[in-house]
Amino acid sequence: MRDEESAVAGTDDAVAEDDALYVLTAVLLTPAQFPSVLGDDYPAACGALGLEPYAEGYGLVLGQDGDGARWTVVVDDVSLVAVAIASWDCGMEYDLSPDDRSVVCALPGWPLALAVAAPGVPAPHDPPPDPEAEGTDLPPLTPPDTETWGPAQRRLGADEIALQWAAWRDQIDDETTFAGSNGPDVADGTDGGNTGDGTNELSGTDGPDDAKESDAGAAVDADSAAESAEESSAGSPALSGTHPGVRRALAEAHAYVDDPPPPGRIRSSFAPGDARTLRADGPGWSLVARTDDIAFVLLDEEPGEVLPVGRGAALPGLLKALDALAVRPA
Repeated sequence: MRDEESAVAGTDDAVAEDDALYVLTAVLLTPAQFPSVLGDDYPAACGALGLEPYAEGYGLVLGQDGDGARWTVVVDDVSLVAVAIASWDCGMEYDLSPDDRSVVCALPGWPLALAVAAPGVPAPHDPPPDPEAEGTDLPPLTPPDTETWGPAQRRLGADEIALQWAAWRDQIDDETTFAGSNGPDVADGTDGGNTGDGTNELSGTDGPDDAKESDAGAAVDADSAAESAEESSAGSPALSGTHPGVRRALAEAHAYVDDPPPPGRIRSSFAPGDARTLRADGPGWSLVARTDDIAFVLLDEEPGEVLPVGRGAALPGLLKALDALAVRPA
């Protein structure tokens, strides 16, 4: 997280040209990397900010002006922002000061929650409405409420699992079988709030150590779920012990193979060895998986629940096909 006093002059009417922005952090908004909180895919994320989904993408620079007001400055110099982020991640200093000509717009507020603030200015707050906008200005961007559950929180939860894969994967006991599966892998009731029925629960998005008990549906095996997807859509009863929401999510993920979704709906990133970490989203569901391992599914209808999906016979092929469709960071 960046908390240095780098500054960029805003060119949007809402930010005076002589008013510096004290940069706190920055994130990429590209087909391969974007804040999932904004949408299921890249066009949706751009739409949430009123931006055109250009293939080159954008950089989002989050900071405060001299009065302490929160601003998100959108720039089209993606490479500059990417270098800054990489430098900060390595613990190196980097003065992120985009050229005025690269600034696309300045949006009030922040789409993400930040735990830092610029020194020497008032506490972070939303800027007042522009009196010249006559009510047409956009409301300030705000991070999602972590006390509720919905699409944004579901996607944030999947992001957290991807970041802490090893911790979540360690909760799965290879000596237990998934419902309807002949293979291993279901949670065993150890750390992380595993309920003993194959379900873990997120508490906010703080990771497995903050989980709590739950009594939602059982974990499933991708092979059984995929084979029953067509029957389910025809009105046949659900497999015993198979969560219908997970079966629906896997069926829709399979459909992506024949009908590719918008850019960013499936993303692939680095994982140890020759594996990849996959993130996929759809209406009401998010999936995070390792191409050489199992998957986890989160559903809008199961607040905070993390449903493991056994590798079985079908999951490897599905993950390979999704990885072939996925966009990857440059």
